[in-house]
Amino acid sequence: MTTKKRICTVIIVLVIVCTVCVGGFFVWKKTGKGGSKSSQKVYVQKVSSLNTASDFKLSNRSFLGVVEAQESVDVKYDSSKTVAEILVKNGDSVKKGDKLLTYDVEAINLQLEQAKLEVERLQNEIASNKSQIAELEKEKKNADQDAAVSYTTQILSLQSDNAKNEYDIKAKNVEIKKLEASTKNAYVTASIDGTVKNVKTVDKLQQDGGDIIMQITEEGDYRIKGRFNEQNSKDIMQGASVIVKSRLDDSTWKGEITSVDTSPQKNSGDDIYSFGSSDEMSQSSNYAFYVKPESFDGLMLGQHVLIEIDNGQDTSINKTGIWLYSDFICKDGKKNYVWAKDKDGKIEKRYVEIGQKDEDNGDCEIKSGLEKGDYIAYPDKSIEEGMTATTNEADVSVPPNDLDTNDNSDADTEGGDEDIAFDGSDEGGMAIDEDMLASMTDEEIEEYFNKLYGEEENAENADGENADAADADAAFAE
Repeated sequence: MTTKKRICTVIIVLVIVCTVCVGGFFVWKKTGKGGSKSSQKVYVQKVSSLNTASDFKLSNRSFLGVVEAQESVDVKYDSSKTVAEILVKNGDSVKKGDKLLTYDVEAINLQLEQAKLEVERLQNEIASNKSQIAELEKEKKNADQDAAVSYTTQILSLQSDNAKNEYDIKAKNVEIKKLEASTKNAYVTASIDGTVKNVKTVDKLQQDGGDIIMQITEEGDYRIKGRFNEQNSKDIMQGASVIVKSRLDDSTWKGEITSVDTSPQKNSGDDIYSFGSSDEMSQSSNYAFYVKPESFDGLMLGQHVLIEIDNGQDTSINKTGIWLYSDFICKDGKKNYVWAKDKDGKIEKRYVEIGQKDEDNGDCEIKSGLEKGDYIAYPDKSIEEGMTATTNEADVSVPPNDLDTNDNSDADTEGGDEDIAFDGSDEGGMAIDEDMLASMTDEEIEEYFNKLYGEEENAENADGENADAADADAAFAE
């Protein structure tokens, strides 16, 4: 072999080797099995924002409430009447319908008699006027023209007086009916069951003025006022059983909704129920409901509590520390882990210790391995250690699955079994049929991508190698 042919052979071999290496690099890069993994970004969220043990994270069955004094009703009296006797004193317990005070019936009867006499007087005056009108009509017929005008004026005046008297009679008859009713119900009754407070004497009423003579406070020292929104009103109804939870410790009380106020509540500027918008159309109305606990032991006036509709849930679980939905927990043999952001901003397997589980809510306690300030990702099959963590969803190259609240998988099952979500095209711009992928098994998807990325490029590389070999043959032939 001549020197020229040897040089050509060496060059051809080098070209072939370089072609194979370059083709292998692109295959390695596109299949995600090389250094490009570190550039792929995974969406992470702060643990504190996912923590289901937070006191202020209300579910659709939870409502904020405050312990307040029981409802008080002002008892008013008719200041146009004379109070004869006050039948109760401070501290007395009364039932709805019990008599609280009586009016002076003799004074009412006197007013009634005066009203009847006034009606009789007006009726007599009308009869007298009618008699005069008839007499004037007769005299007018025999009078001259000038005198007839005077008769006409007198007649019109008497007719006007009769019209006014007839109106006064109607008004007096209404007054008589009221007075007659007052003689039959000459007392004031209690509108609710409760305890009498702030009773005023007749002399005190005359000194202070006004028409409130006493108050009645419902039985019991306290009640709990809750607030609900028009969007979560379906569970709020009178008679519903509730669980009242302290925000100070793990104390709970059973109770019942005694009443629901459907009048919209006024929102203050710092109202925790408002949405922070001044636009009335973008706000949601709030309403009040009232709860009577079975016991008030341990409750204080003004104490803020959580109210949950009692659906038979387990109240023995005290959620403190960190609790996460079980969907976030993956299994590595007998160990549990989450995909977490490490100190360098990369994704790592973070092993955690699981404590209590709430089967009804689908969450579990994280006893160790995570802090509230850590960041974690929702499990996905495409996540690998070494990928870059990001809190910007727009930067995500490995899309996270949406949290499915209907998924009841717990921490003992393998996390990340959901289908991988794609953005519609690969790095080379080739379209990916998402509908087709959704109906394929994992093995079929792997075969699809191997065919899409691996075999086509291998074919291209093979074509390149064949072309290079043909060139080499041609060179040898020369």
